[in-house]
Amino acid sequence: MTRSADADASLPAMPSPEDAPTTRRPLGALVTSNLMGGIGVASSVAVGGLLIESVGFTALAGVGQAFSVLGAALVAIPLAKLAARRGRRWSLGVGYAMATAGAATVVGGAVLSSLVVVLTGLLLFGVAQATNLQSRYAATDGVPVGRRGRVMSIVVWATTVGVVVGPNLSGVGRDLGVSLGLPGLSGPYLFSVGGFVLAGLAVLLLYPGHRPVSEGAAGKPARPVGALVALRWATGVPSARSGVALVAGGHGVMVSVMVMTPLHMQHHDMTLEVIGLVISVHTFGMYAFSPVFGWLTDRLGAARTAWVGVAILALSLTLGLIAAGLSGMGVTMVALFLLGLGWSAATIAGSTMVASVPDVDMRVSLQGATDATMNYVGAGAAALAGPILALGGFYGVNLAGAVVLAAVVAVLAGARGVR
Repeated sequence: MTRSADADASLPAMPSPEDAPTTRRPLGALVTSNLMGGIGVASSVAVGGLLIESVGFTALAGVGQAFSVLGAALVAIPLAKLAARRGRRWSLGVGYAMATAGAATVVGGAVLSSLVVVLTGLLLFGVAQATNLQSRYAATDGVPVGRRGRVMSIVVWATTVGVVVGPNLSGVGRDLGVSLGLPGLSGPYLFSVGGFVLAGLAVLLLYPGHRPVSEGAAGKPARPVGALVALRWATGVPSARSGVALVAGGHGVMVSVMVMTPLHMQHHDMTLEVIGLVISVHTFGMYAFSPVFGWLTDRLGAARTAWVGVAILALSLTLGLIAAGLSGMGVTMVALFLLGLGWSAATIAGSTMVASVPDVDMRVSLQGATDATMNYVGAGAAALAGPILALGGFYGVNLAGAVVLAAVVAVLAGARGVR
């Protein structure tokens, strides 16, 4: 038997993050770790495919990203279990340690010119993304429901710095690698190593406490369940079901369109500089406005903010259909910006729903299961987007995204009464 909402209500009320020094410290640690972890991921993201091509061949250039996403999906549930049993400090620290080992392994694989070693490193490298994602849930631990959206969005917003700064380190990293006698394309992964090390230190030195994340009545630790059990339980709870569908479905829509946009633009003879600008605007939309959606989630409720996210994604797909027949970058850029903005709203609202489920035995397990589902859906969307583009062009990619979004709408519509 699992605990009910009454058990969760028996937890002592926690002060707000703005008013309590005891909550400012962990929030600051999470912002710092997410900032450094974001830099670690973004500093080498531009060279991953090029490195795979250099040690393998062109047809495998996209496999590296798939391995990184797979790595994030595989560890999401184990990290959530570790958080439930040992506390966030342990789970986040272990996550960043694994990512550090992954980045170092990629460098070693480049030196050895071994595709197998590089792919192994990228699998571990993907753990950084799972750890960064888990930190948004860590921000909500012990925070009243009415403030969870805002504190979560602050941590997500910190990734904006990594998105902006990280890619600009690729050239510097290449020069650093060459100066050290390493293959140039492995150099940016040295910044990844440094970013993940600093992120782990921020958690280990600044994040307080070793206790399990959720505690039930009388201060006894909650008994987390398996991921599949948590997902089955979520199907019967409207708010949980909506949260999982929104996070996973919104991510699938975003990934499927985003990964094919550079190819669509290249087919219209746009330069790499223009393509890079459009993707930068997209990622800016993903993270920079997260505090706005966090505020809306706390003010209007997660369900209403979810509909805002769905509406923005729908508008983005509509503009994507228009952009499919155009050769200019203007409509495509607006569509991609809105795609990132809609993803942000959907992720903040959906994650807040998942972080606020009443059953403390289910909560952390469901968080891990949601992130794993999110990454598996993202990997599947990326894999299917290529064949869809080949068969139906950019029209087909956006129509496929609309089908996924329609499924999310159906789930949300079936959860009336959820705030």
